[in-house]
Amino acid sequence: MTFRMVSWGALALGMMGGLPTMAAAAPETPPVAVPADPVATPVEDATETGQIVVTGRRSTRSVTQLEGVEMQKILPGINPLKAIQTLPGVTFLTADPWGNNEQNISLFIHGFNQQQLGYTLDGIPLGDQNYGNYNGLSPQRAIISENVGRVTLASGAGDLGTASTSNLGGTIDTFSSDPKRERGATIAQTVGSYDSFRTFARVDSGDLGGGNAFYVSGVRQDARAWDFNGKQGGYQANGKFVHDSGALRLTGYFAYSDKTEPNEDATVVNISKGETPGNVPYVRPFLYPDFKSAVAYLTSPAYTAAKDNYRNYYSDAQRTDYLGYLAMTARLSDKVSYDAKVYYHHNDGVGVVAGPITVAGLPQLFSVYYPGRNLSSVFGGSGFATRTTEYRIDRGGIVQTMKLALGNHDIEFGGWFEHQSSSAFRRWYALDVNNPSTPYQRPRDTLTPLITQYYSEVRVDELQSHIQDAWHVLPTVTILAGFKSTYQFATQRVKVQPLPGSFAGSIALPNGALETTEVFLPQVGAVWDVTPNDQLFANAQKNIRQFQTSAAAGLSPFALGSQGAFDLFAANVQPETSWTYEGGLRSHHRLGGIFSIEGQVSVYHVDFSNRLLGISPNPTVNAITSGAAILQNVGGVKTTGADVAFTLHAGPRVSLYNALSYNTSKYRQDYVSGTTTVPTRDKNVPGSPDWLNKTVLSVGHGILDAQLIGDYIGRRYATYTNDLSVAGYFTLAGQVGATIPLDQRMLAKALHVSVNVTNITDRKAASSLSIGSPTNTYSVFPLAPRQVFGTVSVSF
Repeated sequence: MTFRMVSWGALALGMMGGLPTMAAAAPETPPVAVPADPVATPVEDATETGQIVVTGRRSTRSVTQLEGVEMQKILPGINPLKAIQTLPGVTFLTADPWGNNEQNISLFIHGFNQQQLGYTLDGIPLGDQNYGNYNGLSPQRAIISENVGRVTLASGAGDLGTASTSNLGGTIDTFSSDPKRERGATIAQTVGSYDSFRTFARVDSGDLGGGNAFYVSGVRQDARAWDFNGKQGGYQANGKFVHDSGALRLTGYFAYSDKTEPNEDATVVNISKGETPGNVPYVRPFLYPDFKSAVAYLTSPAYTAAKDNYRNYYSDAQRTDYLGYLAMTARLSDKVSYDAKVYYHHNDGVGVVAGPITVAGLPQLFSVYYPGRNLSSVFGGSGFATRTTEYRIDRGGIVQTMKLALGNHDIEFGGWFEHQSSSAFRRWYALDVNNPSTPYQRPRDTLTPLITQYYSEVRVDELQSHIQDAWHVLPTVTILAGFKSTYQFATQRVKVQPLPGSFAGSIALPNGALETTEVFLPQVGAVWDVTPNDQLFANAQKNIRQFQTSAAAGLSPFALGSQGAFDLFAANVQPETSWTYEGGLRSHHRLGGIFSIEGQVSVYHVDFSNRLLGISPNPTVNAITSGAAILQNVGGVKTTGADVAFTLHAGPRVSLYNALSYNTSKYRQDYVSGTTTVPTRDKNVPGSPDWLNKTVLSVGHGILDAQLIGDYIGRRYATYTNDLSVAGYFTLAGQVGATIPLDQRMLAKALHVSVNVTNITDRKAASSLSIGSPTNTYSVFPLAPRQVFGTVSVSF
């Protein structure tokens, strides 16, 4: 497992996220005015097994890196976000071993959740990772896992040029690998538990002359959901072309993804209804594909006794994405460079759930549209109805950066512009007792909706600029200072309004515009090489999370339930902001003989202000009817924490990595819901653990390599008032592999065989949490059971 504490030179930061690599103990040298494209930057010592933490040289912030080859050791095809769960301060949970199921992903970094972080691919924005995304796509859809070159995590604050409107906390930047220098191909086949079947193929052109090279690749993955007979997977394709003549580098990238992920129903724990962790089911598997039994279930005592934990027929997320960019890096002189990336993304998706029509507020909703009617007859006689949320996203933009080296100053300035167009339909379809639908079709393709509850069109313009200066005061001291400005203009037009009473607490979804501007978001930092092997760093930075602009969902002003509420919000509510302060020590020392140690100690404090909370008029945790929340600022959060990470090396192929993290994130105020004061002051943010510990033992000998990964997640509170919590737990995962070089006279160059085991002890525990009402209620997703996967990969 290879993790790196990396440092980003101020000049190489910006929107490119440049990452010059260097030996940890190398003496300080002046920054290169025009660094190589970050995607092309080689990773030093890549063949060394178990190089987990490498000290950086220039970063004023805590930044860690995971190489793509090490991602595949965790599990071939893994989501880049799940792969970084072993980095300090990261909590990533989901109900499938690859981390592909976006519906139940939970990601916390230093107290911030996944929608409060920034994400990019090769510097291209990926949005805020909201489920049912309106402004981007997930990294695992933007790139095939095997084509990832590296993933970097800035766990405190991202660089000023990050193209993101949501990076209150840190940033996660994924970089695609470059075409290989030699012509060749790779074919990999993974099989394993629950009929898993993943086929990956990549063809590299090699050097075509003139600095030109490309690759094309594709993957097909199919697996059965572990708790019901449903399919997970789909198809992806990537292509990348690079022309590099030294003074000019041109890059073209294209990604296609067509995936279906079965969702998971969480188990509801509602103390007021007598539900406790000990008497509710561990899983709520779907009834699909046994439709006859599903219909009979609705009249059984089990359905009546299930309360909140009834079983649906099926649910899934279907997403089709096209993403592409063209990039240029021009080295105008030895002191000046210009970088530009133009990109476009189209998404067409649908979220589907087929469930009983007598639960979760549905009788009230349906009676609005069909007063006095027999609802079972209206919806096909099965007792089930199918709800969809049908999405479209079209967005395009440009990211630009100019870098200047002027004496002891490295100056960078740039900007990002994006135009988004998105739409969302909420529709209801019959589930015909004589011709039931399946989770693998889009209802709109074959059926006429009975209800179109709403139809919204949203347009958004994003504009961001930044400027920064890295002043090399001494050969061993650099001071970094700069600021960014951000602007968002969004409009919503609701072309189909929900009927009064069909949304809880809603009169009508709002039409109108929302404009927010923050001119001055500063950053100041410093780095000091105390010795050739020890370095101190410090950084302070202000960030903002622009308002979400999804239609009728999430913490979005466009989901408010009346025009008056929206107008009041626009006039009075402020975006969330944060001040992040971090500092620490990096060190790398030889201990004598074959032993060496490297690591980082970092401490941080965050003042999070203007926290937004959606106070739902329908507190039922598993309500499917939607409800227009009251969205308001409810105070702030104060976060303090520390990460201590080190790697002990015993020669080049044996290492022990450990990362211990402590975080406390507490609300600073109570808030009012209706006429009730909810006592959240000094309560911990639910879902975010106080303690984390990650351990990786890596061993290599000859053609063999192996690793064992231990992950401890501490106790997490499950309500805003901290009256309920879930216990901490420890999981193990492991890998054993062998790379066998083949005779040069053979067509194939090498054969790689590996076996991966997840959740080795088959632990049952709480995975992601979904927080419902302030007290007494939460939902919990199950931890995926032990699964075993084998992979055979051949390189030609």
